Amino acid sequence: MMCDEQQSETAQVRCLRVSTEADPGALARVLAYFQILNVVPRRVIAEVGISGTQHIRIDFAGLTESQISVITARIGQVPCVESAHWHYL
Repeated sequence: MMCDEQQSETAQVRCLRVSTEADPGALARVLAYFQILNVVPRRVIAEVGISGTQHIRIDFAGLTESQISVITARIGQVPCVESAHWHYL
C-alpha cells in the first residue's frame, strides 16, 4: 500500500518532451518505456517539424519523479533521440 505522499506524487500530471530524427520507429521506441511499466499516457502528440526533426509530447500520470527521471535518461540514450526532458503540467 502506498503512503499518501507517494499517491499524490504519482497522481500529478507530467509532460515528457522528446525530439528525435524523423524515424518511423522513434515514436514506438519512446512509448515502449511506458508499456513496460503498464502506464497509459493521457495524451500523445507527434509531429515532424520543418527541419525534419520529430517532436513528441507525452502527458501522463502514475509514475514517481524518480521513475520518470530514469525513463527520460534511458530514452535519451536511444540513438535516434536528440533530446528528452520532462516537466510538471
